[in-house]
Amino acid sequence: MITTGFERNQSFGFTLCRKWRIWPFAVVCFGLFADILIAQNANQESLSQQIQKLTEAMASTQAQLEQSQRQIIEMQKQLKALQQQMAQSSSSEAAPAAPASASSASAADDEPADMQSAVQDIREREAMQESQIATQEQTKIESESKYPVKITGLLLLNGFVNARAVDMASTPTLALPGSGSTGASVRQTVLGFDARGPHLLGADSYADLRVDFDGTSQSNTGAGTYSGPYSANATLLRLRTAHAGLQWERTEAYFSLDHPIFNPDTPTSLVAMAEPALAWSGNLWTWNPQLGARQKIPISSTRDIQLEAALIDVGDAPLSSAIEANDTPTGTPPSSAEQSRWPGAEARIALVGSGLTAEKGNHFGVGGYFAPHRLLTGNEFDSWAGTLDTRLVFPGRLELTGSFYRGLALGGLGGGAFKDFEYRTDSDTDSYYVHPLDDVGGWAQLKEKINERIELNGAFGMDDAFAGEVRRYSVPAGTAYQNLSRNQTFTGNVIYKPSAYLLFSLEYRHLESSPELSPPAESNIIGLGAGFKF
Repeated sequence: MITTGFERNQSFGFTLCRKWRIWPFAVVCFGLFADILIAQNANQESLSQQIQKLTEAMASTQAQLEQSQRQIIEMQKQLKALQQQMAQSSSSEAAPAAPASASSASAADDEPADMQSAVQDIREREAMQESQIATQEQTKIESESKYPVKITGLLLLNGFVNARAVDMASTPTLALPGSGSTGASVRQTVLGFDARGPHLLGADSYADLRVDFDGTSQSNTGAGTYSGPYSANATLLRLRTAHAGLQWERTEAYFSLDHPIFNPDTPTSLVAMAEPALAWSGNLWTWNPQLGARQKIPISSTRDIQLEAALIDVGDAPLSSAIEANDTPTGTPPSSAEQSRWPGAEARIALVGSGLTAEKGNHFGVGGYFAPHRLLTGNEFDSWAGTLDTRLVFPGRLELTGSFYRGLALGGLGGGAFKDFEYRTDSDTDSYYVHPLDDVGGWAQLKEKINERIELNGAFGMDDAFAGEVRRYSVPAGTAYQNLSRNQTFTGNVIYKPSAYLLFSLEYRHLESSPELSPPAESNIIGLGAGFKF
């Protein structure tokens, strides 16, 4: 029988492997025989022990030979299977219209490319699955969209001691004549949801919202309980803020329920959460629906110019409902801004930090605001404001933050001494005369971080509706809100964080409220806060 070259080589390789495998056996046997001779001369071991050692060595060598034989047989099977696969590929890829050599070359070139593409696709799928698994393990929350959702919040207990009377015992913003109060509350607890969504037009999508438990029933809502257009319900649950938008590298389009864009910062407090610190004392804080866009223009490696503009649906000031009481139709009436049928507009231009310093760096901004209003009585007026805001970070972990404004009819934003306008009734025509109030105010805070666990904060804020304008419309029997022209607050607190999730605070606050036609009222407030973040 004629033996091909491949078969001869295979037989020769097999024989060589077998011979090569015998060498370890020979070496082992030689060593054993040497041991036997030495043992006979030195230790006089018994013949049975020597035979046992030789038998074990032969069995071990035989097992190695059998394992090598099985490996060679398996390699032969794999080689034959590969040859058959190559033969089938060559016969199926041959094209009659092209030369055989060209078809073979094309197939040989395409096959590695296809394999590389398939491998890359598999790797991408594995990476995506690993990312999804890691995200699911981290958030442990499943949403209908299957995109990650995170629950955050602050379980907050507040204790308070009010030396004199205030408008709201647990969340005071106005000092009143009368005796004080002491108590505790957990209604300032905040619950939040943060979500990330799909990519759209090259942008990341996101959404978040915050709720608390400081809402009140509509029947009990008054000037002192104002908290925004979506605030009150009988179950105490209250929508605070919400955001959703598309985020590119330097551009953002969004809609939100939040404070005005020209007041980007807020004073730090663990006691004033239901309404931010210095609310109605220079902090234009009210949460209103907004639709806006933001653009950052780099001017250096650490500085950007930020341009931002938005449309805003401004809610009515707490006292605006008084003039509307006799003219309100059945149901919930539109706000005076909505009755004008034109949205308000706001804009801000600022010099801000970029990169890693964007959130904690210096910034300085200039803003503006305008919104038309129309009352159910037919009276019309415009509200406007010009603003400045800043944050300056100094050496030694010292930080100065503030915001200042001058405007007209700012009650819907949290200024104007709780009102947009003063009014009086014309007895002859039974109509109303409305006068929007000029307003000026602002706030400033000095923060000192002792270390990562302890920080000190001191702040002052003032809102001043022009006293001469308020005085002309004040009445002796009017409420403290109606006759109020100036409200100011001094506050200081220490916040201790033994861990990232536990917070404790001691705060002192001094409220001074100045109505027309009556002496100023003051109240000293001690607040305690204990919170658990999650």
